Amino acid sequence: MKKNNIMNTKYIWLLLILISFSACNEPEDVLVDNNVLPEEELPALVAGSADFSNYVAIGASYTAGMTDGATFKAGQENSFPKMLSMEFAKVGGGDFVQPLVNDNFGGLAIGGNRVAPPRLVFGGAGPVPLESVIGPVTVTTDITVNNPTGPFNNLGLMGSPKSFHFIAPGYGNIANLPMANPYAIRLTGNTPNASLIDLAVNQNPTFFTLTFFSGNDALSYATSGGDGSEPLTDQATFDFAFNTAIQQLTANGAKGIVTNMAFPEDLPYFTTVPNNALVLDAATAGQLTGFFQAVAGIFTQVLIAQMVPPAQAQAIASQYAITFNEGPNRWIIDVPVTLENPLGFRQMTEDERLVLTIDQGALAQGYGSVALSNDVLQVLGLLQAGGTPTPEQGALVIGAVNGIDDSDVLDSDEIEALTNAIIGYNNTVEDFAASNENVALLDLKSIFADAIANGISFGDFTMTANLVTGGFFSLDGIHPTARGYSYLAFKYLETIDTHFGSNFVASGNIPNPGNFPTNYSPLLQ
Repeated sequence: MKKNNIMNTKYIWLLLILISFSACNEPEDVLVDNNVLPEEELPALVAGSADFSNYVAIGASYTAGMTDGATFKAGQENSFPKMLSMEFAKVGGGDFVQPLVNDNFGGLAIGGNRVAPPRLVFGGAGPVPLESVIGPVTVTTDITVNNPTGPFNNLGLMGSPKSFHFIAPGYGNIANLPMANPYAIRLTGNTPNASLIDLAVNQNPTFFTLTFFSGNDALSYATSGGDGSEPLTDQATFDFAFNTAIQQLTANGAKGIVTNMAFPEDLPYFTTVPNNALVLDAATAGQLTGFFQAVAGIFTQVLIAQMVPPAQAQAIASQYAITFNEGPNRWIIDVPVTLENPLGFRQMTEDERLVLTIDQGALAQGYGSVALSNDVLQVLGLLQAGGTPTPEQGALVIGAVNGIDDSDVLDSDEIEALTNAIIGYNNTVEDFAASNENVALLDLKSIFADAIANGISFGDFTMTANLVTGGFFSLDGIHPTARGYSYLAFKYLETIDTHFGSNFVASGNIPNPGNFPTNYSPLLQ
């Protein structure tokens, strides 16, 4: 039996070699892939014109390694800046210090009070809170008792900082709570009034990455559904913040990479819950169609009672006679009340997006369509019998329309505003990179668009943008998995090679995606 196992192992190894031949163009490819040729066949690694001795990473949650909706130790250790620093170390890169949290639960506390929840995990059907699987946990990272000591090479900042926050003095001063950022407090150490850019510049970096600097100028608006609670940053403010930051970072000759921004509405956070998931049988579709015809008829009479000419009243009210069909239908959403849409609701259009965090249980109970009560059903019965409802009864019917709240949806106007803002931010970043030879542009906008549209092949893996199963985006639908971050690190190195004359890719000094997971066990502590 032992001999047979040895023979089987040998034949499996030969089979793997034969399979690898079919995936390569030349026999030499197989020999290199299987380490048959000596390593010296690859060119020696060179740094080119860049000096990686003191690398500092600045940015928001992507830079921090946020994944699965939280910051936890394993995610930080698999952040793309950490991966880059490991390759930089091979050509003179120095130590890379990160502000590691205390555990792998995630979350953050202030004086024992939780201000950020633990991470998400896969619950069998989709993302669920960690505590729903393993029970209550204690968030041990508390900014009032156990902040780490800097300075830190990774200045990635969670908590939705906008561009102007990076240059704001006191953003990490605990005395400024609640305006201060709790995660920034962990970074400032003995200089609580230093800005994030001050913390970077004070280390005299030789190389830097400035990633998604405009991220939360747009993303916070998007994840809030454009409801007004997180406004878009105006162009002038962004330009001032970016120019201030980049001029300070490059003042002493440091070289680095800046990135543009992807369009948030295409992330899984906005594409996972279909906008046409109101699936109806024929009978229910007919009932809903009849209900909205009743709404249109009632509102016509309301307008006529307000002295609107009958023809005009019918024209205005006709938009509410929404037709439903057997099968998938789009949800009803609330929109601003206008003269053209006085009731403030309509059916979604094809391009509009629901947020991942929408209450799907509520959708199954009439959220996004109609919330019927016995009183409303009685009025509908009265209408079917040819009766005339009172104004109060008519108001009950109209009030039964249960449109999706603005905070749960990105409508077409909000998407247009978001797109225009991002184009403006990206133009500022791209123009600077084009005019400064010490700064290269990593086109993250195109990288994300490609991942979303086509998927990404990296090493032996193909990653797509599908939530849970795709492998590129983590369970929060916004941040990459560790393997997704490894691909971003690869693209950084590829850009560095092109712009600064290094050869990380050609010499094989890139992250191995197989070393990085696409999900973390709920038992990881």
